[in-house]
Amino acid sequence: MKLAVVGGGSTYTPELIDGFARLRETLPIGELVLIDPAAERLGLVGALARRIFARQGHPATVTTTGDLDAGVEGADAVLLQLRVGGQTARLGDETWPLECGCIGQETTGAGGLAKALRTVPVVLDIAERVRRTNPAAWIIDFTNPVGIVTRALLRAGHKAVGLCNVAIGLQRKFAALLGLAPGELHLDHVGLNHLTWELGVRRGGPPGEDLLPELLAAHGETVAAELRLPHAVLDRLGAVPSYYLRYFYAHDEVVRELGGKPSRAAEVAAMERELLALYADPALDAKPALLARRGGAFYSEAAVDLAAVLLGDGAGGGAAGAASVQVVNTLNNGTLPFLPDDAVIEVQARVDRSGPVPLAVPQLEPLYAGLIGHVTAYEDLALDAALRGGRDRVFRALLAHPLVGQFDRAEGLTDRLLAHNKEYLPWA
Repeated sequence: MKLAVVGGGSTYTPELIDGFARLRETLPIGELVLIDPAAERLGLVGALARRIFARQGHPATVTTTGDLDAGVEGADAVLLQLRVGGQTARLGDETWPLECGCIGQETTGAGGLAKALRTVPVVLDIAERVRRTNPAAWIIDFTNPVGIVTRALLRAGHKAVGLCNVAIGLQRKFAALLGLAPGELHLDHVGLNHLTWELGVRRGGPPGEDLLPELLAAHGETVAAELRLPHAVLDRLGAVPSYYLRYFYAHDEVVRELGGKPSRAAEVAAMERELLALYADPALDAKPALLARRGGAFYSEAAVDLAAVLLGDGAGGGAAGAASVQVVNTLNNGTLPFLPDDAVIEVQARVDRSGPVPLAVPQLEPLYAGLIGHVTAYEDLALDAALRGGRDRVFRALLAHPLVGQFDRAEGLTDRLLAHNKEYLPWA
């Protein structure tokens, strides 16, 4: 089985490598190709990947290349984890929106739109090249904003699934609080990427016993503190929102906080320099503890589980290929009846070699359905702007976003977005 990772020079690639090494019985890789144009970073990460595999006794070969076409040739699955513009562009996404009194964040609000505009054309070009080289390959997208990027891929007819680590991270936290093994819990996870709620926490999977009331009663303060939301919010919802919902539920408070401290991009850039120095040590043969602060926790487990089921037993003698229930980003196709079929939602789905099929979701109350519908409308306009360009399309997407929604703010954000991203947007 051959896997290719586009963006393989990322500093959190060793998290992925660690999962591949530990879970080799689930996903028996024969060849792993790390693809990245940043040759120096790629060399450091590739060498560490080989040492991690050697320490774990993994027999796979690890190769590195800056040649996308050569790297994806013959791959059974291609994982996308790229960042167009790097941390420099992210720094802009997190700062210039604050000048207009709006959230500065790389996947939500105006910064998230900027990232989508930079990313969608690049990802579609990569996917077309994968299709030319190997049309049977699955594309697993971890590149943010996952919902918009996955929708672009699926609209273009690619075999694609979007993946996020929010659900698996919450599953692990809830299991630890309840004293259960992670595999014993399934989440009633519903919404859009980075706009989700846990409406149930079920022992043994649906339709098992719902432990959410017990979780909130016994550990509500702990969960609320991790989400940085008042405990009363969880009690009144009777659900657990994604930590990204804080940008909606406490927008003005977050704007004040962000205006008074260094951006996350600056922190990550400093962390990346430290990580790369660690990766350069030829004695290092395991992911360093510092990597836990980089982000992407449990991404490797989610990626292994998803790839193993998508590839089944047909890709070089892989895992058994039986269907499993996993949280993914995929086409709505009537799952949420108030959304168009081609919207991309993030829900539990039954996944097998033919792809994901969302499980049925109970009718959502307006508190959730209204915000999901609003953000889906924004995502429609954001994807249109990413595919066709134009200042007016950018403005319309910003005006439609529930965290913007005012004419003068949308105008100011449009001007700043285009000024800070013109090198990535030829039409600008």
